[in-house]
Amino acid sequence: MDRQQILDLYDWQLGVCFRHPGKGAVSTAIVKTIRPRGEEGRDVRACAECVIAIEDMRRETAARRESEDLTSDSDDSRH
Repeated sequence: MDRQQILDLYDWQLGVCFRHPGKGAVSTAIVKTIRPRGEEGRDVRACAECVIAIEDMRRETAARRESEDLTSDSDDSRH
């Protein structure tokens, strides 16, 4: 998927990015909802730059896990 296809998967509204609060209100998407004990849920919002960075990290983690699983499977087949 290219950058725009990834961004199109999210719903965007004005908000404050959790990593760049100094930017003020910018176009953001909800990336997580946290639920502090005894409080209502709070949405964690990210700007487009951060959404892409988060998706890149997810992709890298998935690729690493897949590689580790393949290595583990080949090690298991030798025993």
